[in-house]
Amino acid sequence: MKLERLLAKHDSLGRTRARLHILAGRVRVDGVVVLRHDLEVDRFAQVEFNGELLRDTERLLHFMVNKPPGIVSATRDPEHRTVVDLMNDPDRHCLHIAGRLDRNTSGLVLLTNDGRWSKRLMAPDAKVPKVYRVETRDPILPEAVDEFARGFYFHTEDLVTRPARLEILGEKEARLTLHEGRYHQIKRMFHRTGNLVVRLHRESIGGIALPADLPEGAWRPLTEMEIAGVFDSPAIL
Repeated sequence: MKLERLLAKHDSLGRTRARLHILAGRVRVDGVVVLRHDLEVDRFAQVEFNGELLRDTERLLHFMVNKPPGIVSATRDPEHRTVVDLMNDPDRHCLHIAGRLDRNTSGLVLLTNDGRWSKRLMAPDAKVPKVYRVETRDPILPEAVDEFARGFYFHTEDLVTRPARLEILGEKEARLTLHEGRYHQIKRMFHRTGNLVVRLHRESIGGIALPADLPEGAWRPLTEMEIAGVFDSPAIL
């Protein structure tokens, strides 16, 4: 919402008077005098008029959860516990999920009430890397590395997956880095190699890694460095 419009609603000032008050330096946004009547102010901005609080800011929330298997990546579900149910923050009802996981997949889930941050994070063009630990039913063959790097054709969507980095860690264990997130993508990719995923765990999204000391089912706020640095992680490929 533009600052002029927000102020115009105060005591029915109207836009003309609101603009004059702004130009006279009587309005502060987040403690700073603002002279631009067309400034966009979101619900997280604190607005003062003539030294009085016109609108307080909402809490800007960014959290991580270490999701256990069996928990649904949703804000509410009629049958199953959700990642939000694991939290006790008083404003948890305002959160949405930035990057869901399948019910049986464990690991890092990000939640926020900042739509611009999450939209940027999940935008296909952003190519934010997501890293997964994968366990399979059968041994992972060396040639799978090149297959994942070339990409797989998904006829349902009529597309070829972006190149992915597969690092074989053991006979039936690997680390996989993706730059997209399609429906059951990892399971479908391994199925194309004739293998079956038996356990899947997300370790990181961009510059945010799941801490080793955050127990399964636990959550915590993101640090300012994590919030800003999630986009700075370079592509691994």
